[in-house]
Amino acid sequence: MCLGIPGEVIEVDNETPDLAKVAVSGVKRNINVGLLSDDPPVSGDWVLIHVGFALSKIDEDEAAAALEFLNDLGQSYEDELAALRDSQIE
Repeated sequence: MCLGIPGEVIEVDNETPDLAKVAVSGVKRNINVGLLSDDPPVSGDWVLIHVGFALSKIDEDEAAAALEFLNDLGQSYEDELAALRDSQIE
């Protein structure tokens, strides 16, 4: 199962604006935010992430609801977090 997971943008890389550092359930990773070039995220924004790409910006309430749902999924969500921990976009 593939999941979109919410992450909070910590910082956008000024030298490579298509990359941003996000925090997802304690895991911090660089993700590609190039798909959001019409409305680029800034620090503090929430984004929906799938396979290392931010697909859309979401608000904090939507992020909290999604995280609650994902936590209820159990192993599928743990597998997605493990894949995120193992990924590296630079």
